[in-house]
Order: sequence, then C-alpha cells, then structure tokens
Amino acid sequence: MWLQQRLKGLPGLLSSSWARRLLIGLLLFLIFYWYLGAERRLRFFGGPAMPGGPAGQCLLAEIHRWNSLVERGEGIYSTPQEQLDTPFVSGNGHILIDINSNKLWVASSSQPGSAPVHQTEYSPRVGVHLEGKRAETQATMLWFRKGAILSVRCASPAALQSPRDCVTTREEFIAHRSRPNVYLQRIHINNLSDRAASMDVSSENPSFGSKFSTSVEKLEDREIVLSSGRVLVENNRMVLVVVVTKKMNSRIQVAAKSEYSDNILSVVWTSEPIESSKQEETFSILRDGAKKELVELLRTDVDKLVVDHQQAWMDLFISGIEMRKITDSHTPSSQTVNTTLYYILSSSTAPLLDRRVSGEERAHLESSLNYADHCFSGHATMHAENLWPERVSSTAQILQLFTLWTLTLQKRGCKVLVAAGAHGAMQGMVLSFGGLQFTENHLQFQADPDVLHNSYALRGIHYNQDLINLAVLLDVEGKPFLHVSVKQQEKPVKLYACEAGCLNEPVELTSEVKGHTFPVMVTQPITPLLYISTDLRHLQDLRHTLHLKAILAHEEHMANRYPGLPFLFWFSVASLITLFHLFLFKLIYNEYCGPGAKPLFRSKVAVKGEERCCDTGNAI
Repeated sequence: MWLQQRLKGLPGLLSSSWARRLLIGLLLFLIFYWYLGAERRLRFFGGPAMPGGPAGQCLLAEIHRWNSLVERGEGIYSTPQEQLDTPFVSGNGHILIDINSNKLWVASSSQPGSAPVHQTEYSPRVGVHLEGKRAETQATMLWFRKGAILSVRCASPAALQSPRDCVTTREEFIAHRSRPNVYLQRIHINNLSDRAASMDVSSENPSFGSKFSTSVEKLEDREIVLSSGRVLVENNRMVLVVVVTKKMNSRIQVAAKSEYSDNILSVVWTSEPIESSKQEETFSILRDGAKKELVELLRTDVDKLVVDHQQAWMDLFISGIEMRKITDSHTPSSQTVNTTLYYILSSSTAPLLDRRVSGEERAHLESSLNYADHCFSGHATMHAENLWPERVSSTAQILQLFTLWTLTLQKRGCKVLVAAGAHGAMQGMVLSFGGLQFTENHLQFQADPDVLHNSYALRGIHYNQDLINLAVLLDVEGKPFLHVSVKQQEKPVKLYACEAGCLNEPVELTSEVKGHTFPVMVTQPITPLLYISTDLRHLQDLRHTLHLKAILAHEEHMANRYPGLPFLFWFSVASLITLFHLFLFKLIYNEYCGPGAKPLFRSKVAVKGEERCCDTGNAI
C-alpha cells in the first residue's frame, strides 16, 4: 500500500521543474559513467588504472606507445590487467627464444622445413631487477614486423611513492633473422628518481644434475660465459649445444636522473644428432666456432645488427594478409592471422638471407619463389581453424602448428616454397588463404563465391619479378568485387587479367595507384573468379576452353543458391495469421454486438441514476 501511494504521487513530483532537471542530470551522469569504461573511470576519479601504485602509473605511460602498433595489427601485448596466454617468442628457424618460460629451443638440422623442436635446459634471459624495490609491474609486447619481443618493467623504490620516481627497465629480445646463431638482449634503464639505483644482474644457473654446464673464460680482453650441454634425441643420439655470451657485471649502478644502456650478445652453435662417442670432439669444434663468431660480433656495431634484423623482417612482411571486414564468427581475425604468420616465420629458416648459400642456389630459390607452379592446389584455408588457431598457449603448440603448415604446403604442390624457407612459407600461406593457384600459364583466384561476404586483402604475391596485391572488397550495397594492383620491379613485364569466364577482353595491369577492379562473376560449373597471366593470347584463348553453361553475377548466384523458403510455407503462415484475426474479430463482435452484449457506451444520465439508486438503497 505504501509503494502504491508513492507511485500515485510520482506524476505530481515530476511536474516540478527541479525534479525533472535532477532526473535528466542523473541520466546524463549514468551515460557518461558507462561510456568512460573501467580504466578511464579509475583515472578520471583519481584512482590507479594499473595495479602496483606508482609503478603501475609509470607502466601505463610506457605501454601507451604500443597502442598504435597493436591497433594496426603489428603486434600484441600482455599487461597485468590484460594478460594474454600466448607465448612470446623470437626465432629464426635455428633457435627459438621463449621469454615466458626463459627457455632456448634449437634445431638439429639447418635444412628448410626443419624447426627448433628441441627444448634445452639453458636459460637465455639475463635478469635485471631493482634492489630494494617496493613494487614492480611488467608488460610485454610481440612486435611482428620487427621480429622482436619488447619488455617494460617499472619498479618503485621502497622509500619513494611518486610515479616520477620510478626506475624503468626496457628490454628487447632478438633472435637475429639473417644471422641464425645470434641472440641479442638489449637493456635500457631510466632512473627518474633523485637517488642512485642499484640493479641486480642475474642468470638462472643450471640446476643440479642438469645436462648443461657453465664456466667463465677469457676471450681476448673480455670475459665470456661459456655454456655447454646436450639434448637427447631418438636412437640414443644427442644434439650438442654450445652458448657463448658476453659476461655482465653482477650489479649496475645508475645515477639519479640518468640512463644506462647495454647489449648482451650470445652465439648459439648446435650439432647434428651424433653418437655419444663423438661428444668431446664435437664439443671442441662447437666451442671454437662459437667463440670465433662472438669475437666478430663484438667488433660489429650493434645498432647495425639490429637494423639488419629489422629490415629482414620488414622485407618478409611486404607480403601478408589484411582482414578488413569480417561478417561471420568462423573467419580468423586480423590478430589471429598476423600472430600465426609470425609464429610460422619465427620457426622457419631463411636460406635466401644466409650468406653461405651459393649464387646458383640463391637464383634457383628466387626463381621458385617468383613462380611456384601448381601451388596452392585445393580449396582455400581461410576457414581452416587448425591452420589459423585463435589461441596458441605454448611453444610446443607453435612447433606443432609449423609442422602442420609444412605438411599442408608440401601436399598441396608447394614443395618449392617450403624449400625457400621463411620467404616461401609466407608466399604459400598467402596463396592458400585466398585459394590462389599457379598453373603452367597463369595465376588463378579460385575462392569459394559463397564466402565473399568478408573483405580482405592479399598483398605481395610474387609473380615473376612483380608483386601483386589482390583484395576482395564490398561496395555500398554489400556486393563483392575484386581489386588488383601491381608493384612492378626493375624490369617491368606486362601482366593481363580477366574475370571468370574471360568473356571480356583481358585488361592490362599497370602500377597505377588506383589499381583495377573486376566484377565477381560466377560460372556454371564453378571456375576461378580471376585469371592473371603474362600471355595475352593465352587468356584470349582460355574462354573457348572453359565450356560453360552460364555466367551469373554474384548476387544472382546467391539468389539461386539460397532462394528462401518455399511458397507453401509462406502461404501457410499467412493463412494462420488471417484465421487468428478472424477469430479475434468474432470474439470482439460477440462481446459488444452479439445477443446479451453490454452497451459499449453509457450515458451520464444513466450513470447518475444508478448512483442515486445505490444511495437510496444504502439509506434504507
């Protein structure tokens, strides 16, 4: 009863102008509060947006620099608030560095198609931590285009409470792309506080009973750390591993308001699987080779090493896949695609970057890369969830994924690309994603017409000396069309293209910025949607060899394939709706117009008469 009385008084309350203003203000505040989101709300109201107090505030400013890279699909990162169950690795096909578990994986063969499948007991990461720290927060980023892992740690000393007094440690981990034996850890410490910071430097020593041993030796005028170990493989054989690393001081002093930088170079040499009887002899060869290479590296400019590594990765990502608009749940996202590409490339060797490869062999690899005949045969892999997994949680899963991709490419006519290492793997994955296939005379795009509701682009497809970009785009009405552009190299070669059926005259592809567009035509029976060739006459003759029954526009094909529900269904639904309304009309008619129906409207005189009779009856 109390609630009912209050509700009755609500209209009168809202008639007041101040009450209406208060209600409108409350609604606007709730909308604004919801729009801010959790992180922005905390910052807006003065609370910490990142756990860890001042250290968390410092870390938030650091990772803000990464946001633009992640938004462009060039990397992923993990923070205390947004933790990713994803391995952060850097590799080159010979070695693989897992920063999460601090483990080194090595390959037992340098042949293309092999991967660093052997986990060692060696810990490659050197730890640098602030002594006497009160709190520490960390974020890690995987930078695809640079082939690097970035790590930022912010620590606040026990006596200091302001974000401006934090000590920031930035690290970069690189398994060098063109130097397969080289691993580099870069360290940069920024002490913003008014006091000197003492940093503790430590490495994980091999545990008791470990198959690795470590010793400190003198190499010219420097001290190095020499680690030797073995990994047992099948048939009672073993792979020997030798790691030579520049020795760091056990403590670093960073003055107040100053910075400190250093680079830790490591060289990893491994053997083929050998018998135990050859262990000492092989160890001696590996140690001498690793020391010699480290001496050469220490004389080299580290910045040049990093630039060479980054340029090699950027050249790899000239090719790639861009997801622009996804309209279903089973198409991989841009993050999934780029992460998968990075993992496969990190597990692949790069013989085209190996200085030991002869000129003749290099020319053969480049030739196979520019025209991979019969690759990729079969249907597109775009919706193969086991090849483009949304979640990879361990290094072992990365290596299983690499094995699956290698097997798939080999069985689908791409053996020459597998032999070309990382560059070939990228080409094969791009071709497979969209269903592109090289034949003897042309490159054909044989995607399934039924899945063209997604918009994506395949870039950097090698065709002879040219690079082709092919995109499936949607117009304002949602109809798909094809966009093709060419990036010509030093020796331009004429390329021609025609849509499905090749009924129209082939179009010459040029390097114009706007590119060329082609309608999506679907033939009966189904044939490729686009043909690209250097031979104009071949495309002109192709139309006479396809023997088609019909050529339809894409929307006609979809209408025929999915014509909707049959007429009988819709007739039944319409009949039921009509019968229901007739029955409802009959009920209303009987209620107000049928025999014994109550009058719909009563006059005021009749109402007053009834009230007067009631009053008289009550008086009696």
